[in-house]
Amino acid sequence: MSTADPTGDRRIRSVVIIGGGTAGWMAASAINRLVDPGRLKVTLVESAEIGTVGVGESTLPHFRAFNASIEVTEADFMRATGATFKLGIRFENWGAEGETYFHPFGVHGAGNEEAPFHHYWLKASRTADVGSIDDYSLPAVMARKERFTHPASEPGALGSSFTYGYQMDAGLYAAFLRGRAEAAGVTRVEGRVVKVDQDERGLIRSVTLERGETIEGDLFIDCSGFRGLLIEQTLRSGFADWSHWLPCDSAVAIPCALSRAGTPYTRATALKGGWQFRIPLQHRVGNGYVYSSEVMDRETAAAALIGRLEGDMLAEPNHLRFKAGQRTRNWIGNCVAVGLSAGFIEPLESTSIYLIQKAITTLIELWPDRMFDPVDSGEFNRTMDMEAERVRDFIILHYHATRRDDSPLWDHVRTMAPPDSLAEKIELFRSRGAVRLDREGLFMHPSWVAVLLGQGVTPERHHPLADKAPDARLIPGLAGLREAIRRAAAAMPAHDDALARSQG
Repeated sequence: MSTADPTGDRRIRSVVIIGGGTAGWMAASAINRLVDPGRLKVTLVESAEIGTVGVGESTLPHFRAFNASIEVTEADFMRATGATFKLGIRFENWGAEGETYFHPFGVHGAGNEEAPFHHYWLKASRTADVGSIDDYSLPAVMARKERFTHPASEPGALGSSFTYGYQMDAGLYAAFLRGRAEAAGVTRVEGRVVKVDQDERGLIRSVTLERGETIEGDLFIDCSGFRGLLIEQTLRSGFADWSHWLPCDSAVAIPCALSRAGTPYTRATALKGGWQFRIPLQHRVGNGYVYSSEVMDRETAAAALIGRLEGDMLAEPNHLRFKAGQRTRNWIGNCVAVGLSAGFIEPLESTSIYLIQKAITTLIELWPDRMFDPVDSGEFNRTMDMEAERVRDFIILHYHATRRDDSPLWDHVRTMAPPDSLAEKIELFRSRGAVRLDREGLFMHPSWVAVLLGQGVTPERHHPLADKAPDARLIPGLAGLREAIRRAAAAMPAHDDALARSQG
């Protein structure tokens, strides 16, 4: 590849994406539509012989913005992917056996309090039975009643206090994006990469396929999965290992038939060897057991999952191995890693697709020219490192803030020293109910409050501002809010009815 151009034009003219799946086709779709349309050539290389992992069937609300950016309508997306609505995640047995809490996509309370709402709830709960914090979250109550409607547009209205994501078939989503991307000019090349050629600067010049074809490019996107074909096998990025804090390194996934109406939430149930996910779609349920190979073998994990399925198996068990961590550098020279090639934390809070989306949007914001200024890659790496570390800490919180003691896995995570950044957050909340937010970070105040309180991290004191509301006024006020939320949710359509209406 030469950066010389007689016209002085340094713009990227060709992008080569190695690997398909969710990451590859999301990258192809966004870059082809949003970066220099009509001038940029986008080529995606994938092999039908190399299967995709298919992680990330449960999404966060941010995903809706990605679809909107590439002009995908909600109705088209949901029809194509068998998607359902998602209001949050129901956690079972994480604090202790038999305990349940909800991580909602929305605020607790009405959103107009002087102090964060949980301080009023804490104050009142010391002298009266005011119910759980979940009772004061509209999306949590909607999920409990299996209701759904789109958020209200009026600022300050109770119906505007939440947002939503989706539960979808990741394989169908990749196929849907592929069809749209190819129709919009993206070239797909079938083949397995067997050779990577670099120039004198160390930049990737081309890749050679098994059948001998050579594909040149200016910018290369590594979506090759755990292998990290370009970023690791060629460029030797290195890997930050987080498995001491996140020891689950294996998963088995099995789809099964639906046994009941769809639910607008994902369920995560803690078990002795790890945890089980349940992701209900329109046409099936996605199930998985994420576990530590130190405490359980794959046959035992598969048998345990099969025994907990709600319907007939629709496919044989799919076994995965992974290591929690992040590439030391996700952008080197003219190569950017996106998706599993950049790292993997685990699917507990549905962050895989978000991190794909974040990498793509950050790359587009920092779009380079063919000189590949290290300032651009440096800022990208800083941003993605911070994002991954914040996600890491939030996931570790679920493990560390547990009282389970029924297996070596839970004994380890309960008693381990967490990262300093997480330890400080936990102690600050335990001391005074405060949540310190970082400049970068996916999960905001309501998410931290939901998990900390849900898993039994109870603050020693509440904010003094809550004392401005005397119990004689506060407790009836909470009862009124709780009833208003209950009635608002009860008046909404059933989730499946809302789902049918959304698709016309």
